[in-house]
Amino acid sequence: MIAELPMYVAPAEVLQASEHWLNQTLRGLGISQRQRDDEPLEQLWLNPRLLLSQTCGYPLVTRLKDQVRVVGRPCFDLPDAQGGQHCSLLVVHRLAPWQALAELQGSHGVINSEDSNSGMNLLRHALAPLARQGRFFSRVSVSGSHRESLRRVAAGQADLAAIDSVTFAYLKRFAPDTVAQVRVLGRTAPSPTLPYITSHHGIPVDQLRDALNISLTANPEVAQTLGIVSVVPARLQDYRVLQDYEAQAVQLGFGRLD
Repeated sequence: MIAELPMYVAPAEVLQASEHWLNQTLRGLGISQRQRDDEPLEQLWLNPRLLLSQTCGYPLVTRLKDQVRVVGRPCFDLPDAQGGQHCSLLVVHRLAPWQALAELQGSHGVINSEDSNSGMNLLRHALAPLARQGRFFSRVSVSGSHRESLRRVAAGQADLAAIDSVTFAYLKRFAPDTVAQVRVLGRTAPSPTLPYITSHHGIPVDQLRDALNISLTANPEVAQTLGIVSVVPARLQDYRVLQDYEAQAVQLGFGRLD
């Protein structure tokens, strides 16, 4: 069986805590040997041997729909991520003159990927009422990660990015230099936290979720580092709000982030 938690892997303290949590969870399930897999994320998520992973909510309701089972979602106790909800923080350079999102019309935006909920979909939803003739930015770049998007904004290579509030909280706590040169201009609409998933074969989702929670309770230092209180039940339907956000943007003529 394959088990990977690929969504929050930095800074090092977060990666180590996440790895320990996953290994202890597998041990609680009686699985002594963990199989790693370095294939692309979409292939990992769709692998029939997948025991446990985490995905973004937007792919879950699009290309992964009905292809995986939802195990649950994390309840955080972090700034801008409480309970089973998080959001994206709209960040600009700390010395930038903008005080309102509308002032960035015609600026350079950067997203982590085109199928990211936190980096693209929530940003599109926030900008849709402000778009003019279906456009907001003069240019949009794809960085490949939230951390790279932050670096580009901090370096003056992009003007605006939407950063997952959990990622931002981790970086502010464990790698403060990463966010020292940016400031938060605003926040997007809320979103369900990133779901844990499994394949359609194997261990029942209730058993997987219970194992995650037992391991979390038994390792309070892990829970503290990750800011996770518990893993609660979740369903595909919980994430359809992300499609609602997309539909609202489309209705306003802003189906593509430009």
